[in-house]
Amino acid sequence: MPTKRTKGSKPVEEKVQPTVPMPRHQLVPPHELLTKEEGEAVLARFSTPIERLPKIAQDDPGLMTDPKYREARDAKENMVGRIVRIHRHSPTAGEAEVYRVIIAGKED
Repeated sequence: MPTKRTKGSKPVEEKVQPTVPMPRHQLVPPHELLTKEEGEAVLARFSTPIERLPKIAQDDPGLMTDPKYREARDAKENMVGRIVRIHRHSPTAGEAEVYRVIIAGKED
């Protein structure tokens, strides 16, 4: 682990945050964490309860494509129950938007 020295003091170990590699593959579509208000608007638009949305695990690597998700995760915000918009390339529609609700992953 890297050490940091200050004048006249003992070496102090710096805690290095492990980084998760960003998925950068063409088959990993961009994910977007919605605000609570945007999530409620999506549920109202489709007239569906949140329980009916498909699920995505909180530790799914695809979520790492969204900087807002990474910031919220690093701030230790509770992500369970939040809605994610996924932008997928579609040969027929051009781009398709799908929604997932975040559930607890293996880490929890």
